[in-house]
Amino acid sequence: MKPRLPALRRLAALALATALLPSGLSAQGLLGAGQDKMPLEINADQGIEWRRDQNTYVASGNAHASRGDFDLFADELTAHYRDAPDGSSEIYKITANGNVRIVSPNEQAQGDRGAYDVDNGVVVLLGKNLRLTTPEEVITARDSLEYWEQKQMAVARGEALARREDRRISADVLAAHFQPGSGESLELQRIEAYGNVEVETDQEFARGNRGTYFADTELATLQGAVKITRGENQMNGDYAEVDLATGVSRLLSSGSGVKGMILPKDTTGDSDTAPTVQ
Repeated sequence: MKPRLPALRRLAALALATALLPSGLSAQGLLGAGQDKMPLEINADQGIEWRRDQNTYVASGNAHASRGDFDLFADELTAHYRDAPDGSSEIYKITANGNVRIVSPNEQAQGDRGAYDVDNGVVVLLGKNLRLTTPEEVITARDSLEYWEQKQMAVARGEALARREDRRISADVLAAHFQPGSGESLELQRIEAYGNVEVETDQEFARGNRGTYFADTELATLQGAVKITRGENQMNGDYAEVDLATGVSRLLSSGSGVKGMILPKDTTGDSDTAPTVQ
């Protein structure tokens, strides 16, 4: 799970780039090397309106904002601006409504509507079928998908799920933390999971109250009312380490003990002779 740059950050970049409409803001550094000087192009079937009484620019009807390799699509895009102290105008919020999609060479995010808070660097996607797709994983959520630019953190809320091949991590809330990679890229460092946490592979299922997934080692830890199930066998404890790379799990206790239930295979009818004990 190592996306080069979260698609939600692409939305932040495009939104800030929209400030090139009469604005004192700069998008330098957000679109990657060589992207900051590229022009922003906005198209809409029904045109673009400048609503002075509302301090907004509105692009309606299959609105499309593009800059370099990055594209933002929606039924309607609205840029909210205010007067700056130097007399210029500055964009402080971008909203996108209806069939919102953010597309980059490596990621795509979608939702019914979205907003970018320029002041705080926070992007939020809302609605049905919330999804973030990268070459290696798919992240979905019921309530919202967020990207916090200053914290370099993406948050999925409500039945949140991160899926890669046969590995799944789900929880009420998933917070993915990124760190600088090579060049302009970001790499996934870890995922913090809160509430009804489940880690699942084709062979194993683990559950706990809270968990952490470390991307570099593919190790997942679980805390609180931990249960690990493999087939009909189950182990209960307080803390577990699940190695998703090797399939080895360790269950530990903080004092209440570790309990395991291992069921024998059903050998009924296979033999009338009891095993010999030596």
